[in-house]
Amino acid sequence: MSDRLPPLTALRAFDAAARHMSFAQAAAELNVTPAALSFQIKSLEEHLGAPLFHRLNRAVTLTDAGRALSPDTQAAFERLSAGWRAALRTQDHQTLTVTAGPAFTAKWLAPRLFDFAQAHPEIELRFSASLRIMDFNRDNIDVAIRFGTGPDKGLYSLPLAEEWVVPVMVPELAATYGGLQALAQAPLIHDQSIDFLKPDVNWGAWFTAMGMDAPPRSGPSFSQADHAIDAALAGVGVALGRRALVIKDLAEGRLVAPFPHALPVNGRFRFICPEGMQDRPQIDAFKNWILQEIDKLSDTANSFEMLEPDVT
Repeated sequence: MSDRLPPLTALRAFDAAARHMSFAQAAAELNVTPAALSFQIKSLEEHLGAPLFHRLNRAVTLTDAGRALSPDTQAAFERLSAGWRAALRTQDHQTLTVTAGPAFTAKWLAPRLFDFAQAHPEIELRFSASLRIMDFNRDNIDVAIRFGTGPDKGLYSLPLAEEWVVPVMVPELAATYGGLQALAQAPLIHDQSIDFLKPDVNWGAWFTAMGMDAPPRSGPSFSQADHAIDAALAGVGVALGRRALVIKDLAEGRLVAPFPHALPVNGRFRFICPEGMQDRPQIDAFKNWILQEIDKLSDTANSFEMLEPDVT
């Protein structure tokens, strides 16, 4: 029995038929006649020396050999398709597809995109706001902005600015809750999106780092960081704002931080792309623009004193 691979066209015909369990539907997908598809599969079976399908009156089912071949054949064609799409993207210097979480997209990217568009009118930006970890090839993604601790094995990964959280509120509330004891009585907004981080980054951890007992948990909780910040902007209460998501609102006065004491976060946003793709013109331009935008507000970011988190 020879290990020599059969023709690719025959394997492609088999893969389509195995996925559809129909020669007619497979032929339609491949834009060939049913007779041509049947011929390709028959030649594959002759190459193997065994049938791959049981031919029934109006249906087909896989034989043991067909079931053994199908998963790897399907995976191989999916990999080939992904590789081809990746190769095509290397020839496209005008489109940039970015995925980021909804909070980063809404609070960091969206308010700044006009500036990027003005500076790079030749680049068409496309965004996919999702918490799902997307596959660069399968999902046709060029750049991902991800939050956490990594690792990002096999990828180009550039950590962005260090993250911290600080109490933020609208200016109207600062007169009432500008003192530490008063803050403990304030309606506190809870961001559950970073509950997975250790050490804890929440109101209890912030008050403990300030040398106070944590107040009883009260106030609304949100699973998305941008929703918690929107609630603070609406005057609902005081939120622990994450650096990247509130720094622009702080710099422009929509939010204030009466307490210059920030709690470090054991997690960062990272700029990620496939290894070797970071120097493509549109990816490099986007990366440099992000770094420049971060640097613009470094004075505001550096005005806070870092607290020592409780690691017990």
